[in-house]
Amino acid sequence: MSTPDSKTQQPGSSAARLRELTLRGCEAARAAAAAATQGIAGGPAGLLDAVREREEELDALDRQINEDITAAITQVPEAEARELLSCLKLIIEMERVGDLLLNFANRVRSVGERLDPRDAQDLKHMAALGERMLAAPSAAYSGRDVERALAVLRTDAELDRLRNLLFVRHIENPERAPRQESFHLVFMSQILERAGDHAKNMAEEVIHLVSGRSVRHLLRASDKPFEQMFLDHLRRQSGGR
Repeated sequence: MSTPDSKTQQPGSSAARLRELTLRGCEAARAAAAAATQGIAGGPAGLLDAVREREEELDALDRQINEDITAAITQVPEAEARELLSCLKLIIEMERVGDLLLNFANRVRSVGERLDPRDAQDLKHMAALGERMLAAPSAAYSGRDVERALAVLRTDAELDRLRNLLFVRHIENPERAPRQESFHLVFMSQILERAGDHAKNMAEEVIHLVSGRSVRHLLRASDKPFEQMFLDHLRRQSGGR
């Protein structure tokens, strides 16, 4: 990746560039999930190759941000330093998502058309949910939108539910029906669930950046649903009731 020499840049421009690279990473992770979704749906084989391209892009962005962050963070005010630390945390999560989706794409390629239509439909749904979850942190980060980030946490529960259904179907198999490619299906559903966990971590980081509080901290303090607790917290900050 051709990039300007960070040593020649002013602190403000370096910080802005790191934020831009982080948003590029968000888009690369979302695009990888989109390619995985289309691959499961029977799209062209080239769509799965696109997952590898996005994974390589995320690796390059991860290296670039890691290299630039140390110099940039010492030259900006505290509030901006906090945001740059968030950039670092976000790209680490995205790089792991890229690795997971590449593993998923390789398994899709090896299984080919042997997937049962019902299993393929559930995997497609899981991948589509993952794409939606990975799109939200970018919009939440750029727009400082806590509610958009909270939507990722709600979607994660549905992703977990689908993963559990596939586990029951292929491991417990209460219907005692013949199953195909159970080994791959279990791992593929687990990969998508773990990618969703990384998207959830990204959303929680954006929430912490914007509000100054963590989801886990508020969960320990109350039995309210996490969405309601954060909305209450934001109302208190704005002086509302």
